[in-house]
Amino acid sequence: MQDKSLYSIISNHIGISLKQVSATIKLIDEGATVPFISRYRKEATMGLDEVEIENIKNTTSKFRELEKRKLSILETIKEQGKLTPSLERQIIDCWDSNALEDIYLPYKPKRKTKASTARENGLEPFALWLLKELPQDVLFEASKFINDKVSSEEIALQGARDIIAEMINEDSNIRSMIRLQFEKHAVLYTKVGKGKVVEGNKYQDYFSFDEPLSRCPSHRLLAVFRGEEEGFLKLSIEPDEDIIIKKIEYQYIKRHTESSKQLALSIKDSYKRLLAPSMENEFRSLAKARADEEAIKVFAENLRQLLLSAPLGNKRILAIDPGFRSGCKVVCLNEEGKLLADDIIYPHEPQRELAKASDKIKQLAQKFNIEAIAIGNGTAGRETEELVRNISFDNKPEIYMVNENGASVYSASEVARDEFPDKDVTVRGAVSIGRRLADPLAELVKIDPKSIGVGQYQHDVDQHKLKHSLDSVVQSCVNNVGVNLNTASKSLLTYVSGLGPQIAQNIVAYRNENGAFSSRSQLKKVPRLGEKAFEQCAGFLRINKAKNALDNSGVHPESYHIVEQMAKDQQCKVEDLIHHESLRKNINPSKYVIENFGLPTINDIIKELAKPGRDPRATLQAFSFADVKKPEDLYVGMVLPGIITNITNFGCFVDIGVKQDGMVHISQLANRFIRDPNEVVKLQQQVQLKVLELDLQRKRISLTMKLEG
Repeated sequence: MQDKSLYSIISNHIGISLKQVSATIKLIDEGATVPFISRYRKEATMGLDEVEIENIKNTTSKFRELEKRKLSILETIKEQGKLTPSLERQIIDCWDSNALEDIYLPYKPKRKTKASTARENGLEPFALWLLKELPQDVLFEASKFINDKVSSEEIALQGARDIIAEMINEDSNIRSMIRLQFEKHAVLYTKVGKGKVVEGNKYQDYFSFDEPLSRCPSHRLLAVFRGEEEGFLKLSIEPDEDIIIKKIEYQYIKRHTESSKQLALSIKDSYKRLLAPSMENEFRSLAKARADEEAIKVFAENLRQLLLSAPLGNKRILAIDPGFRSGCKVVCLNEEGKLLADDIIYPHEPQRELAKASDKIKQLAQKFNIEAIAIGNGTAGRETEELVRNISFDNKPEIYMVNENGASVYSASEVARDEFPDKDVTVRGAVSIGRRLADPLAELVKIDPKSIGVGQYQHDVDQHKLKHSLDSVVQSCVNNVGVNLNTASKSLLTYVSGLGPQIAQNIVAYRNENGAFSSRSQLKKVPRLGEKAFEQCAGFLRINKAKNALDNSGVHPESYHIVEQMAKDQQCKVEDLIHHESLRKNINPSKYVIENFGLPTINDIIKELAKPGRDPRATLQAFSFADVKKPEDLYVGMVLPGIITNITNFGCFVDIGVKQDGMVHISQLANRFIRDPNEVVKLQQQVQLKVLELDLQRKRISLTMKLEG
């Protein structure tokens, strides 16, 4: 198929103009990344955003795979000598994978079936005779087909019915009709597995449950699929069987003969033995794919919010990885996150060296001019926070509780071993906690997103699709914020547009050997970083205090000449344009429009001149939990502060400082109807809550954000 025809199909499928689709696919095929296209090629795409470009990219990939499948099917049917012009056109024009497989089903090589055995026994002519519904005696006609392999009239009838059942199963019109019935009327049924009532108690809500499949939310689907996988639930998906059988009969039975009765038996057998199991499997897969898509979408949005959460910035940080018996590991980091010192204290049971621990923290804070203290929120976190808040510092630093999910994964990783080969995992974990406070994005990119602790059912969804989605989110966030070329780790550089692990490693090696980069153009000296990679990455890399001020901005090097012309026209230097708003206001954007650099790009350049190198993330706010440390300290009606730690389709989870997150159901987020929790809350948001219900035995804390009334 010609690309132009494919582009048209994609355009119609996703509702984006053909011109935009064609331009976007061309850029992607040339090696451009989604962040680069959305940021620097707005003229070509007519302003498509990252979501729309990603949609075009994924849809193109899906349809190209479908094209490959079509070619394979056409070749197989052609080899059988059964490819007619009309069948070929039907296959070429089909853009639904399930419908395509329906068309192919009669020609698909299959293992031995009841119908194939019946055909081998010479019963196909008898099956075709029955389909005519003639008024002749059925048993008399059946007797004509008795042979050494067919010993009786009844066996002949059974064989003929098997052939008809398979023909009905392979009828694409029938399959389309049944598919529509499943789509509109299928019901999800679940029941408890035999002898699993006690063991599967956590799934008791689904021990006897039914719900229309089309209305079943993703989190519920994933829950019952997991229950089935673990052996606690039995699950089925089915519409009304009688209605479907009647609809098939309407298509096949036109008379009231003895043959018609045989057709009715074939239809019932075809549906129960072949069509229903096939369609149930198809809709299980579709339901799972839909649930996966929703769950991945939730996970991706949570990850985006977490990666873009407010950084403390370049501060000298003392970080503590708390623990009871094993002690609390303490590290001190400079403004760039480099390890200055590490130690261990034992303020908690059984040692309880409170005074000694307090003195050590105070000494380290004074020695290294500590500006902030980061405390991991895991085991002994609240107890350690209380200790630190009671220390009389000469210059009291801000104190922050830091979500430490995944810190242990990082500390045992190859990345951590490369960074700190002579330090143990506890030191590495504490460093990660401190760096997360300074810059969550730069630190969290070192960890598998699945270990960060956001999302729902992440281990149950399609892992390939999850990885693709999360990698796209990380790349989007990294390029949205921009990366300091002279301080970024290999992990962070890997996600910069146009780079990757090998070039990222080469950049770090070049930096170590030659010192800090002084200009973006120096990147061209890095091994394997060619013109295309430079085009893709340069605009997202920042060089603080560079000789050319534009090297610390989001202005792409390909546009430097435009800014230089602006400065020349204003009779000033480029730096003056950056520092003086009055000069920027005098710029007439339309004056600088030339081929490939339209108004969108010119306006972006002027906006960037107003905030070169500025971090787009919010400013971090200090936070303190209420004076509660365990669930038993809570009571219904209690009002207390919390931090949003996870968002799902059905609500959000909140850290309230009792080592167990509480849950706010979507109905308790606001005094109005909420369709999506993201309308009201964001990850890491500080909120006020009221305790609604407590179930300490089941470890459930229900909260509400509706404080009035």
